Amino acid sequence: MADGKVVTGYSYPFVALYSATQGVVTYTNGMPLARGVSVQDGVESGDSQDFYANNVLSESAAGKFRGGEITLTIDGLKKAARQMIMGLPETTPVVVGEQTYQVTEYDNRMNVPYVGVGMVIRYMEDGVTSYDAVVFNKGIFNIDPLNAATETEDIEFQTTDLTLKLLRDDTTNHGWRRLVEDIADENEAYTVVKALLGVEDEGA
Repeated sequence: MADGKVVTGYSYPFVALYSATQGVVTYTNGMPLARGVSVQDGVESGDSQDFYANNVLSESAAGKFRGGEITLTIDGLKKAARQMIMGLPETTPVVVGEQTYQVTEYDNRMNVPYVGVGMVIRYMEDGVTSYDAVVFNKGIFNIDPLNAATETEDIEFQTTDLTLKLLRDDTTNHGWRRLVEDIADENEAYTVVKALLGVEDEGA
């Protein structure tokens, strides 16, 4: 094999509600978030701690995870996923003429939950393609932004950036990211992501 693998793709962002009781983490209501465009990891760690003796650096302890955030660029939130990750209240009907529409209210009733987020990263090494299943154990999304631009002579495909604030989970070891490497097939990697987020049915 080559000396290292290079990223060639990103797909299947997935989300599930997070809960924890007495150190046991549970994920529920898992579902696709949207179609994935890109992901940017903004993990923060503390400074390394160095010890000097005999006028040289003798020991060094690496900085530990302090939090941070990831930015998920997607095509557009699926309606059910938006309702869940934003903690939105039930829609209310409004009648316009003879047509009834459902209104989503962003208001004081919102209860933004903790979630787990997973995804598939594709790599190539020495001409061989493989996939990693990646799950961020616990986080909370910022309010989904609305960004749009008018149509010009050429169609401009417009995406949405979601920001997930990262936290340690409530297990004994206070984990924050899980990784399964070198999976041969993308669909298999997607299945692994679902398993890590406790999703069993294909209807999610």
